[in-house]
Parts: sequence; C-alpha cells; structure tokens
Amino acid sequence: MSAIIITGGAGFIGANFVQWLLARTDVSLVVIDKLTYAGHLVSLSDVLSNDRVTFIQADIADQVMMSRIFSEHCPQAVVNFAAESHVDRSIDSPAPFVETNTVGTFVLLEEARQYWMTLSQERQLLFRFLHVSTDEVYGTLGAEGEFSEQTSYAPNSPYAASKAAADHFVRSYFQTYGLPTLTTNCSNNYGPYQFPEKLIPLMLFNALEGKLLPIYGDGQHIRDWLHVEDHCEGLRLVLTQGQPGEKYNIGGNNEQTNLELVNGLIQIVEECVPASRNQRLIDQGVGSYEELKTFVADRPGHDRRYAINTMKIRNELRWQPTYDLPGGLRQTVQWYLDHQEWCESVQENQEPRIRLGLRAAVPGQ
Repeated sequence: MSAIIITGGAGFIGANFVQWLLARTDVSLVVIDKLTYAGHLVSLSDVLSNDRVTFIQADIADQVMMSRIFSEHCPQAVVNFAAESHVDRSIDSPAPFVETNTVGTFVLLEEARQYWMTLSQERQLLFRFLHVSTDEVYGTLGAEGEFSEQTSYAPNSPYAASKAAADHFVRSYFQTYGLPTLTTNCSNNYGPYQFPEKLIPLMLFNALEGKLLPIYGDGQHIRDWLHVEDHCEGLRLVLTQGQPGEKYNIGGNNEQTNLELVNGLIQIVEECVPASRNQRLIDQGVGSYEELKTFVADRPGHDRRYAINTMKIRNELRWQPTYDLPGGLRQTVQWYLDHQEWCESVQENQEPRIRLGLRAAVPGQ
C-alpha cells in the first residue's frame, strides 16, 4: 500500500494510530493536523524524524490545501480522525464543531472523490476512505440493549450532531458516487496522549494536584471503555479488510458508571502515589483521594448510557479487545506518571482545567 493520509494525526487517537502503524507496517504516512489546543506535535516527537512520515499543518476544511495534498502525495487511503471532540465545549460553542466535523469531512470527501476519479480502475478498487466516528451519534440507551450498526441516529449534543452529519455525508458518497468509504463508530477511548479535559486524565491530574474530582449528576451515567491500542487494531482491520460502504462498531465491552470508573482510578493512583506521600494533599490536610470526590451539576442533555454491540467486527474481521478495564487503567496511569514532560507540554499556555458546558439558565425554568 502506498501513502496513507492520516488527518487529526497529532490528536489523541490519531497520534496513537500513527505510532501503531509505523511500528507494525511499512507504510508511508502523510499526517495532517490543524494543531488546535488538543493537537500537539509533542505527541509525534518520536516519529517526526522517520522518513516514512510527512507532517503537514493544515485544516481539513481548507479545500485548496486538501486538493494540493492529494495531488502531491497520491494516497492509497485516507483515515479521518480530525474532529473537535469535547461535548462540553460543543455546548459552549457549537460552531467549530460544525466547521471541522461536518464541513471539514465534506471537503475531505469531495477532494478524495475528485482525486479518486483520476485513478486507474485498479487503483480505484484499492482506494479506501475510513471515517472514524463515535457511538454518541446513536443517542442514549436505557438499562438494557446495545447500539448496533442498524441503530437509528439520535444525537443529543452539538458534538454528536456534527459527527452524525459527517457520517451521513460519508455514507452518501459511497451510495451516490461509489467512493469506497468505511465508517467506524467507537465507544469511549482511553490511553496515552489523551488531552486532560477528558474524564480519565482530568481525574488523574486533579487527584495528583489535590484538586476536586468533579462527578456529573449522580455519577450513574454508564460508558463503555475502549483502550486506544485495541481501537487502533480494529481500525487497521477495517481499513485493510472491511467491506466498502459498510460501518463497524468498535467497543471495549467494559461498561462502568462514571462513579465506578473514578473509584477504580483513584484506587490505582493510591497504589502508585499514596496520598500520605503526596505533598499537595498533605499541604491541604487531605488524607485520601476519596475526599476529593465531589458531585456537580449535570451536563445538559447528558446521555445516560452507551453500550456497543461488536458482533459484526468480531465475526467478519476477527477483531476482539485485548485490554480489560482494570489492566488498561493501570497501564494508562503509569504512562502519564512516566511522561510528566508530555503532560506539562500540552497544558502549557492552555486555560486551566475548568468546568465547561454549563448552559445558561433559561428565565422561568
């Protein structure tokens, strides 16, 4: 396979996928990233000198730049990770989510289509456009059931709506033009290189710094947790073996309430950095990480439960996750403890870790 374009390659999942591919294949990669607050070259510092990697700072919504990249690099595949992804930020400011997640995906699809039409029939058959999406497009579940590839879309946040719109564009480009597209919808990812606004690194850093651990609502919202390395393997299989025009759900089969997750996380932190030896806690007179837990106002439109049915990718592509949640959390905590310089670098000149997504009160409500 010739070059693969990886958009959003300096973000959390994208950076992991870049490193994962380089370690296990001989492909060349064209890595594109806008380098917003959540995309950092430091996440690619180990691979930027690799002669199989070309990095380009660019916005996928920039049609001229995308056209130039396709013309110059003649890719055999595109994997689209580029996205604004934090639900709370989408509540505060939806516009960037529409611009990147929806408009950006459309621009990327259209430039891919224009390029694909210039290819020989043989290369057209080999070309793939893999769009990486989320289970949040499906909405919310009750106490029973799972999201399948046939579940109707019912997004409840501006973030989820922008991704749902992108998914529909991807599907339409296969149905209308025959562009060999693939879509994956994954559950909550965790692991190395995740920006600390997301639940697991947020709770970890706050605990280590003696800050409060904010738990939304009653803490009983349920998520399925997927280690990013398992996700990368699933994406590789979909890219190389998936059927064009199809979508595949990828989940970790690790459902937990947010409260259960926080409890498990602080137990691991206590084992690695005992509260009795954490000077930040000692200075505040805090005796345990447990004391830092606090329940805060819930997120507007907060989906109650996500659960992923992964039978399609398991049966058709023989994928299955290798991490259980306790082992994956332990590995993740240790990675952050071992990479303090990364943590400091990505948070430098950033706004403090404050609560976002609190909708203004409506008079009379």
